[in-house]
Amino acid sequence: MENKAYKSGFATLIGRPNVGKSTLMNHLIGQKIAITSNKPQTTRNRIQTVYTSETGQIVFVDTPGIHKAKNKLGEYMVNVAERTLQEVDVVLWLVEPTTFIGAGERHIAQQLQKIKTPVILVINKIDTIKKEEILAVIDTYRKIYDFAEIIPVSALKGNNTQEIVDMIFKYLPYGPQFYDEDTVTDQPQRQIVAELIREKALRSLDEEIPHGIAVSIEKMRERKGQNIIDIEATIICERESHKGIIIGKQGAMLRKIGSAARREIENMMEQKVNLQLWVKVKKDWRDSDFMIKNFGYDKKEI
Repeated sequence: MENKAYKSGFATLIGRPNVGKSTLMNHLIGQKIAITSNKPQTTRNRIQTVYTSETGQIVFVDTPGIHKAKNKLGEYMVNVAERTLQEVDVVLWLVEPTTFIGAGERHIAQQLQKIKTPVILVINKIDTIKKEEILAVIDTYRKIYDFAEIIPVSALKGNNTQEIVDMIFKYLPYGPQFYDEDTVTDQPQRQIVAELIREKALRSLDEEIPHGIAVSIEKMRERKGQNIIDIEATIICERESHKGIIIGKQGAMLRKIGSAARREIENMMEQKVNLQLWVKVKKDWRDSDFMIKNFGYDKKEI
């Protein structure tokens, strides 16, 4: 029998790179799906995670950050992000608790003026400022956009995050579940594995390696009769000098990335993983349509 009181719909999380979108996402869903890194532009594809409760189901569409594009990959990310805003039932805009609104934030506010979707402002990292300063932040943001709701939270500490879920439900239509209760993400496993390896690489490498790395999964299959998955993956970088840094002295860096990624993949798949990593140079892959498609960024999304 259909539950007339059940709600279901789509929400998206936007915000400048590094405001804590993935951390918040992981907190809301209760397990790690979106990859987190302290470097901007970590999330490239629309990672959908699903929150299911007795009240209803929220399908989160995590957009790549909205920013001014510098190359084809950048344009692709921005197009996907801006189109997503039109398609969801509610938009969450995550910001930091400051009374200075920079160009990046103003750019997002301008994009939001073009849509009719309700926008909830989520002020993150409130554990970093005094309680009395929060009101000034709310006041500053209220002046640049007419928000449906404003919620101060700390994603890291988990303060007020339940309130976000309640507020999203307030704006979702009544309807049936889209996914089974145990569905947490609809992304293919290969893509999640590639993203996890990429996260470990970004975390381990120095600032001198820009975001010009992608991960391509060459092979992923279970060994017959054994509880082991063999994964072969290639880390793609843009320069020979980067290749040397990624491999490290006598392969030490690549081993470090590989063992960190393997542990996380094993936790996710709940079985043993044999991971082999290679490094290849493909100059300017971020400006090549073919390469972008090759690494799972679908041109149809534009």
